[in-house]
Amino acid sequence: MKSAWRIIVGALAMAGATTALAQTKVRVGNVNTVSDIGVYIADRKGYFKAEGLDVEFVGFKTAAQMIAPLGAGQLDVGGGTVSAGLYNAVGRKIGIRIVADKGSSTPAYNFSRVMVRKDLVDSGRYKSFTDLKGMKVAVAAVGTGNAATLDAALRKAGLAFADVSTIDLGFPDHLVAYRNKAIDAGVTNEPTATLAEREGVAVSVAGNDTLFKSHQTAVLIYADDFALKHRDAATKFMRAYLRGVRDYNDALKDGRIAGPGAREVIDTLVAYTDIKDPKLHAETSPAACNPDGFADVESLASDLEFFKRMKLIENADVKAGDVVDNSFVEAVVKELGAYKPR
Repeated sequence: MKSAWRIIVGALAMAGATTALAQTKVRVGNVNTVSDIGVYIADRKGYFKAEGLDVEFVGFKTAAQMIAPLGAGQLDVGGGTVSAGLYNAVGRKIGIRIVADKGSSTPAYNFSRVMVRKDLVDSGRYKSFTDLKGMKVAVAAVGTGNAATLDAALRKAGLAFADVSTIDLGFPDHLVAYRNKAIDAGVTNEPTATLAEREGVAVSVAGNDTLFKSHQTAVLIYADDFALKHRDAATKFMRAYLRGVRDYNDALKDGRIAGPGAREVIDTLVAYTDIKDPKLHAETSPAACNPDGFADVESLASDLEFFKRMKLIENADVKAGDVVDNSFVEAVVKELGAYKPR
């Protein structure tokens, strides 16, 4: 009897070892941003492990730095802001594709906002978009969707992009620049936008929802090598990711992380990002993220048109649809069903 029991225990141990060996390594680029919340939740709650995936986070300072490793197959999954560089990479036949929404600004979820220094608003120097003319305005980079937001604001006032002086500045540095009056205005993302308002150094004058019906600000990207040669793992990753995104959406309420499961989402952001103040996460306007995963091609096309006008695109024939592959979200949504809030 004891011998039989040892055989059973040994068999179970071998099965466990086999399961561990069967875990597929997936290398995921990470820039430590709150818009990666879907990935973070999926990792923290074990959704990736449940799919047999062993996710390894690879740190980068910017999303742009992920492009080459993705194209070389050294990275499987990446993500970040929509940029001219993404389209130029596709034009150079670098093997990458947009596979899902990772962050958007929509009505009530103005993660990105046009801001003006408070002293300029208080003095009357700034009253409307028209008054941006001649101002020094911070954007993340001219070749990003962040700059397209500024362009949309200027065009509403009949102004051209050249009517302002832009400076490329990382979002945390916007706060210092507002304090020191080194900039007059900026297109600033959270949580810096909330911190600037909290300190009284800048005022939000427009959210993305006043400029766009919806603005695709960040996307999830697969390397072609991962998407084509490891399609099963890529589909499993998407399934786990969308489960995380749906948990995130459940926690959104009235423009804040304040719905069911909000505490768990905020704890995840504290654990995975450099922003360790849970009150700040609760106070900021979070990014929207499509719980069914689909990227907003219309918004992508709008930003691409801006990049082309700025002569930042090498191949004028490239289209937004050329870089989007919806097959993974389509397969997962077909299996899970369309999202239904809790």
